[in-house]
Amino acid sequence: MKVNWNYPTTVWVGEGRLVELASACKTLGIGAPLLVTDAGLVDSPMVTDARLGCTDAGLRCGIFSAVKPNPSGANVEQGVLAYREGQHDGVIAMGGGSGIDAAKAIALMAGHNGSLWDFEDVGDNWRRANAEVIPPIVAIPTTAGTGTEVGRATVIVNEALQSKTIIFHPKLLPSIVILDPKVTVSLPTHLTAATGMDALSHSLEAFCSPLYHPMAEGIALEGIRLVKEFLFQAVTDGGDLEARTQMLVASTMGATAFQRGLGAMHALAHPLGAIFDAHHGTLNAILMPYVLKANRRAITGPMRRLSRHLGLGETGVDGVLEWVLQLREALTIPVSLAAIGIDDRVTDRIGELAVSDPSAATNPIVFSPEEYRKIFLEALGQ
Repeated sequence: MKVNWNYPTTVWVGEGRLVELASACKTLGIGAPLLVTDAGLVDSPMVTDARLGCTDAGLRCGIFSAVKPNPSGANVEQGVLAYREGQHDGVIAMGGGSGIDAAKAIALMAGHNGSLWDFEDVGDNWRRANAEVIPPIVAIPTTAGTGTEVGRATVIVNEALQSKTIIFHPKLLPSIVILDPKVTVSLPTHLTAATGMDALSHSLEAFCSPLYHPMAEGIALEGIRLVKEFLFQAVTDGGDLEARTQMLVASTMGATAFQRGLGAMHALAHPLGAIFDAHHGTLNAILMPYVLKANRRAITGPMRRLSRHLGLGETGVDGVLEWVLQLREALTIPVSLAAIGIDDRVTDRIGELAVSDPSAATNPIVFSPEEYRKIFLEALGQ
């Protein structure tokens, strides 16, 4: 199957479409792309093939891979330096959420001086940027989770504050996205599971958001169904290209849907990821049932509709909770934050950090710092 979409951006879907990367660059007028990926992928066959394909097509393709699993402001500064020194004119964002987020931030800052944090997603900060100097981006996700390839924001760790900062600009939405399931088949089982649960968290929190956005609500509902139908299959048979394709689509749907907002899972996962350098998808997967329970009184209606759409045996919050817990067990997701090395040293400030995260604003219930601390301690296993 090969198909092209024009929503929410230009998306090329299908097996083997990585070979069209050079064509995508030329379509956007890119002659000297900087391919941004992470250290774990830089020597992989897929990245080698991507770079050689560009070179063979006459493009001058550089590469930057000094990207941490939770990309930092320092990573972005190094990437901007590489972009400028190489006199590049566009960015190829290839990888999971970390690589693509870093690439988008590098593109934003390539033509700007000053601080990345000037463009934090607060008010109209994005208007400070000169859109004309932001180069075009081509994105190739190698995981099915964050969906950042169809997002207008990027999440970068501000190391000075020990927090994740959301940076926003409309031109951070990649101009062309290539969804090729073949580049995801080598993803290890545990990362397939964790990133898939991240995709679920996006659609689930968007579906529960109190904001009025029927289009996003509908996309979220179907995104959750795709996760239910295909995540376990993608984990147990990594070579199933149909399952891999559908999970890539579910990931893009989740990120499209969260224009409606996220919630307490992300409000807690962002600071915990920044402080403990923990995997974002795993954090969301662990936090998911605890947040659903905490939100119970405000999500009765949405969960009733969701459980019916999914064909669950029990309707409502309890039915969805049972399904989430069964899915986590089947995927061998850890059941507590302590199991992934998180401890109680942040208990005193996690509530304030969560409340200040932008995702908290669209949780179905406006939790206090103390309520966030309670969720954290329950998820910690205390």
